Amino acid sequence: MRSAYTIEVTRDPTMRCAMKVAWLRSIVRASLRAEGVAPPAEVALLLATDDEIRRLNREYRGIDAITDVLSFALQESEDAFPEPPDGAQSLGQVVVSYPRAVSQAEEYGHSTEREVAFLIVHGVLHLLGHDHQTPEEEARMRDKQEAVLTTLGLPQT
Repeated sequence: MRSAYTIEVTRDPTMRCAMKVAWLRSIVRASLRAEGVAPPAEVALLLATDDEIRRLNREYRGIDAITDVLSFALQESEDAFPEPPDGAQSLGQVVVSYPRAVSQAEEYGHSTEREVAFLIVHGVLHLLGHDHQTPEEEARMRDKQEAVLTTLGLPQT
């Protein structure tokens, strides 16, 4: 049985992105730890182009628009999946539009690193069942996001 998180990171090869894979994994890891997810657990992370996230948004949500982050949680299904032999819980995939993160960082007046981290944490929280449909849920989710970002040295300024 594995005793660590497995975090698969993929970046669109056509995109210029200087984010280090180890740093991106650390964001996912910090999010999982903050939520008490014990290893082994698996998460896939994709840094995508606007075109790719728009295609995914259209294909899976029926919304033909660019968005900043999508989460595809495996645990949302009511179908029982067999447990893998290594005991790792596959949580799903987070897709971040890197170009959107860059533009939002500029718009909000903070670093691209903080914006990418914010979107990853947000996506991981969705994988774990958190939502922001009500003001109370939104406040809880915001508090959780900021707590993780603070532990990463990226507090809100």
